Amino acid sequence: EPVSSWQVTIPTLLHFTHLWFSTNMNRPDGLIQRRNVPRDTQEREDQNDSDDDKRRNSSGDDDMEDGDSKETRLTLMEEVLLLGLKDKEGYTSFWNDCISSGLRGCILIELALRGRVELEKAGLRRKSLLNRKVILRSDQPTGDVLLDEALKHMKETDPPETVQAWIEYLSGESWNPLKLRFQLRNVRERLAKNLVEKGVLTTEKQNFLVFDMTTHPLTDNVMKTKLVKKVQESVLSRWVGDPQRMDRRILSLIYLAHASDVLENAFAPLSDDDYEVAMKRVRDLLDLDLDVEAAKPNSNDLMWSVFAAFIK
Repeated sequence: EPVSSWQVTIPTLLHFTHLWFSTNMNRPDGLIQRRNVPRDTQEREDQNDSDDDKRRNSSGDDDMEDGDSKETRLTLMEEVLLLGLKDKEGYTSFWNDCISSGLRGCILIELALRGRVELEKAGLRRKSLLNRKVILRSDQPTGDVLLDEALKHMKETDPPETVQAWIEYLSGESWNPLKLRFQLRNVRERLAKNLVEKGVLTTEKQNFLVFDMTTHPLTDNVMKTKLVKKVQESVLSRWVGDPQRMDRRILSLIYLAHASDVLENAFAPLSDDDYEVAMKRVRDLLDLDLDVEAAKPNSNDLMWSVFAAFIK
């Protein structure tokens, strides 16, 4: 007996109807247009993004090593240098005598965020941040020449030294002649070459009357613009009011850019009102009790110790 067409068609239609509903009702994008969400909804989403960043950083893993993004990633040292470089001239201000030690502070924080070093425990006597020593946590190479050079020095140093001491040693500012071998030389030039390799800068020769100087003008304006925007938004539209909820790299960038006297470069394009708000929030960060902040759960003590070394 021939099979009725309804016996085939109805189950088939039911199957495809169920499949259509399952696919479209569970799609992550659905019919929501994120570009049109209200401002308060967007702010809540920005807050959630910040909380996600905090959880990611508190895990102790280096977010620089994630392989899920093809975007060029810059180290903390490279970001601070990029903020300090004049776009067309390709060099930092001759009057800036802070950026050298600021970049060494960046190196210490970068090693801490990558899980290579940490600060010793405060102990029962609750040692202050500046009195606690830097302890080697892992000597596994990072793949960055500057970081690995600093890590090698720390590994070979016994007894351990404080954050303040390491900033002086790596800068070559120590009065102890035995410590001069720890100096990291040509840091700005080596970082600039890293940025050239990443396509952010280029290399030129300029004549300054009596001598020639290698400069590194900006070639990727998009990268610099993104960096400036990131700094601005961190204290304006994405400001959360609590440093413990801020992304650690953003927080470190604000403190170290200020210590290196290049933070003003990121705020220069702002309107007068936004500039006042941004500077007030930066001052709020600088006025924090850093020992108290470091004692809070999931804090990175070494990061706060570097901050303390520059605003003591």
